[in-house]
Amino acid sequence: MRLIIAGGGTGGHLFPGIAIAEEFKGRDAVNEVLFVGTEKGIEARVLPKLGWSLRFISAEGIKGKGGFAKIRAVLKIVPGLFESIKIIKAFKPEIVIGVGGYASAPLLLAARFSGIRIAVHEQNALPGLTNRMLGKVVERIFVTFPDSASFFPEGKVVVSGNPLRKEIVEGLQGSGVSTLKGIKGQYPKGHKGSEGKKPTILIFGGSAGAHRLNMAALEMIGQINDPGRWKIIHQTGEKDYKEVKEGYIKADCQADVRPFIYDMASVYSDADLIICRAGATTVTELAAAGKPAILIPYPFAADDHQRVNAESLVKAGGAMMLLEKELTGERLATEIERLMGDSELLRKMGNSARKLARLDAAKVVVDGVYELVNG
Repeated sequence: MRLIIAGGGTGGHLFPGIAIAEEFKGRDAVNEVLFVGTEKGIEARVLPKLGWSLRFISAEGIKGKGGFAKIRAVLKIVPGLFESIKIIKAFKPEIVIGVGGYASAPLLLAARFSGIRIAVHEQNALPGLTNRMLGKVVERIFVTFPDSASFFPEGKVVVSGNPLRKEIVEGLQGSGVSTLKGIKGQYPKGHKGSEGKKPTILIFGGSAGAHRLNMAALEMIGQINDPGRWKIIHQTGEKDYKEVKEGYIKADCQADVRPFIYDMASVYSDADLIICRAGATTVTELAAAGKPAILIPYPFAADDHQRVNAESLVKAGGAMMLLEKELTGERLATEIERLMGDSELLRKMGNSARKLARLDAAKVVVDGVYELVNG
């Protein structure tokens, strides 16, 4: 069977697609997967390193743009559709799944015109406009959050959860922090850091980093007494890497600063508290890892969907939310001191987050793929 996974742009769209691809290939060695994205998306950097086949089309986002940028995006629609049709004719897929991102809609529409089965996976609690529109023409809609079902036609929706990459699930299972049955929780009473190591704080702002979060972290270091009592791991994104690294050095604070972290399972395993944005994949991984978090939703995400994602984990007791308009170095320092000073609270938050985990999401999606194709 041949499957095209269309979309990407950010890790939040791409990584669930990779999880689906892993499960699909695992079902049958002769199965084939082709990713289709754009040259500017994260897929161009990540997929070749992982050995997945990738093709590009012309596509840009239109929403929120003005002037020349909007005109340029509109002018790419027709070429993108023709490129999509060409890819479909060459690869001959039995089904196309859109995972969100600029390349998703052209491929799905081209597949529809070509008589190919089509489906989408919606990661966020509040579906975006594009997927809501595509929901009218696709045959199956996989959603992460049950509340998302109300935005789509009745009878098409499957609540699958958000697929996690095999390396995340297996990495967490191996480290003893997974939600898998029989694995112990991360936060026993009296927790003082794993295996005698310094208690660890993980900071990241998504696959591209987050400038405001990066700068707040540097401000926070100046507000805390003896930050050296903790280990800090910080993913900055490429743009802020040098500035953040130098900032920690000037503050005489040893930190593991990286532009991008490829082995997220390892750093999730090390972390005692996580400070991050609230993309759907991030929220899903936090639940799977059973990790307490301070969530700072990106305020300019489409329809403010990151805030809605964050609320699902906050309501469960697994995280606290700090809006960006409230974000200062002083406020962040206060919350970190409060949480890191209360191991029992960290334990309870981690266990509450874990209750939301669904580790069979990729299996549910691929089961749906087989059902659609085989009837």
